[in-house]
Amino acid sequence: MDVLEKLTVLTDAAKYDAACTSSGGTRAAKKGYIGNTSTAQAGCCHTFSADGRCVTLLKVLLTNRCVYDCKYCVNRRSNDTRRAAFTPEELADLTIQFYRRNYIEGLFLSSGVFRSPDYTMELLIRCLSLLREQYRFNGYIHAKAIPGAAPELVERLGFLADRLSVNIELPSEAGLKSLAPDKTKGAILAPMRQIQTRNHQSREELVKYRHAPRFAPAGQSTQLIVGATQDTDFHILRLTQGLYDRYGLKRVFYSAYVPVVEHALLPPMGVKPPLLREHRLYQADWLLRFYGFRAEELLDEENQDFDTRVDPKCSWALAHLDFFPVEVNTAAYETLLRIPGVGVTSARRILSARRVGPLHIDNLKKLGVVMKRAQYFLTASGKMAEGLRFTPDSLLRGLIAVEQSSLPLRQEAVQLSLFDPAEPA
Repeated sequence: MDVLEKLTVLTDAAKYDAACTSSGGTRAAKKGYIGNTSTAQAGCCHTFSADGRCVTLLKVLLTNRCVYDCKYCVNRRSNDTRRAAFTPEELADLTIQFYRRNYIEGLFLSSGVFRSPDYTMELLIRCLSLLREQYRFNGYIHAKAIPGAAPELVERLGFLADRLSVNIELPSEAGLKSLAPDKTKGAILAPMRQIQTRNHQSREELVKYRHAPRFAPAGQSTQLIVGATQDTDFHILRLTQGLYDRYGLKRVFYSAYVPVVEHALLPPMGVKPPLLREHRLYQADWLLRFYGFRAEELLDEENQDFDTRVDPKCSWALAHLDFFPVEVNTAAYETLLRIPGVGVTSARRILSARRVGPLHIDNLKKLGVVMKRAQYFLTASGKMAEGLRFTPDSLLRGLIAVEQSSLPLRQEAVQLSLFDPAEPA
């Protein structure tokens, strides 16, 4: 099998992994090296995952040979699929060739577990070492650490990559036991803790020594598969909250499960992936990271799944109508962020604008407030939007109508090829 055949197999095998963003890296241009991460933050869009999400970088597996038999995975050892493996030298050379042709700006590298976690990590390290040291590649690299690998290998990988990630994949320990019996919760969480600790130590070293090597400067992330198990949104969101609190993750990614294999414990083939549910979890994740919400505020034991008809912030507002209306001329920043239709930027603009003079309803749209949502939940100088009348039921119907008009139409997604670009229409 030649290199291009391997690339076809291993880019296709990598398409179900969603955690591929490059934001957060700041590897500046360096004399004698090629590439930097200043432009990679915007990313390149040469391919898409099976359900339509944009994939940046060259996203590829070192190999899809795997000793694990995870029931949900197309690359599991018991699945009859075409196998391939790059040598570290082949993949490093391929990455540089693509970079020089301006196809990519960086690399997102993962792998099946070949022989053992340690052996696989040694291959990943060899590939990245060639890129950094022989080819002097200074661009963005996101690498997947293999759970169960020796701590010293995780450390070596962290000094070569800009971002590390350790995929949890299944949100519960029960799900791991039934669908991924070769993996354990402890084996997954141990490298996450190590990466957090070593990253913190690296930042302290940089304060003392400006040229100290940087360990995973763009932090770490993980991915959760949504819909492969019966775990509720509440369970997933609580897990997310705990990961942010305990391990300082930059991002938690959610991947709607795409049925690719038949198994009694999995959704049947032909069932559409829960894309809207994934979308709501991303919106809720945004509320946790930037809006001051906690998981237990958005969902609880009695309401364990989001109402997919409206976004999570509107759901919270509908359940807390006694909190509203909020007067925008006097409310604190944290309170403004609770208003549907008010984002981080528009909240800051409100704070700035009201220092000049009192705000009125007509001023808010110019400040970036989405009045189709916000009009029900705020006042400006003591007044709501003129002629606005509603009941709790009509409010829900109005928000559902706004949401339906704003959701993009999802069409059948097609994996784009690096080799045969589609002809323009």
